[in-house]
Amino acid sequence: MMPVCDVCFRHCIIEENSTGFCGARTCRGGKIVAANYGKLTSVALDPIEKKPLKMFHPGTKILSIGSYGCNLRCPFCQNSSISWSQKAFEYKDKAEYYEPGEIVQSAMQLRDRGNIGLAFTYNEPLIGYEFVRDTAKLSKEAGLENVLVTNGTATLNVLGQIAPYIDAMNIDLKAFTGRFYRGFIDGDFQMTKDFIQTAVQSCHVELTTLIIPDENDSEAEMRELSAWVAALEKQHNKKIPLHITRFFPAFKLTGKEPTPVSTIMKLVETAKENLEFVFPGNV
Repeated sequence: MMPVCDVCFRHCIIEENSTGFCGARTCRGGKIVAANYGKLTSVALDPIEKKPLKMFHPGTKILSIGSYGCNLRCPFCQNSSISWSQKAFEYKDKAEYYEPGEIVQSAMQLRDRGNIGLAFTYNEPLIGYEFVRDTAKLSKEAGLENVLVTNGTATLNVLGQIAPYIDAMNIDLKAFTGRFYRGFIDGDFQMTKDFIQTAVQSCHVELTTLIIPDENDSEAEMRELSAWVAALEKQHNKKIPLHITRFFPAFKLTGKEPTPVSTIMKLVETAKENLEFVFPGNV
């Protein structure tokens, strides 16, 4: 029987030494493992607001790291060079390897520059959740804060393995229709909602929705999205900030116009009918 990957809804059957849909999980000795474990393509000391997180240690910085690969296929990807373009998969052989302890040591050394911890970001971190788990555990033991920036397209089992060590998440809620998730980014809307609902119970969560003209920019959809988030807030007695961000042409959508600023501001006001904390982005 062929090994099946259980990280996300795809349940890839992966042959020995080949990779799954995300390009970052492989089969070795009959066992599914992360081929991108410890392989970093991006390392930067970023303002926490860049994640974006507005209500988690504002004004601080965080050491941000990323690997390669992604389990979605967003044609508007801002990080295509390390996510799912041909260039991204070339990192399989050339990305530099780091042990979890090395990363934590680097984060500690940056404390005097305002660093509060580690952010797992840039590509989709959870396709290599083992490295996130191992590194975040050490980071937590060292007294650092851990942040996860994710598309939320992972099983609750994966979330359960990393949740004890994560202090804050920014999760993409890319739209609020199954049509968008299935047809535009090849994703799973229900899995993302389930992930968000569970993550809210364990840490601070902020959400990001990138607004793309003619795809997810209606007031009706934003009203439905924000009402759903408001229900989560009420259920768990927590505030969940929403970032509504502006699209700029990128990757495979270079022919589409940027989202008008007026559209972003209109949708911010729509979301504020249901939510207290709504922030425009990229304006």
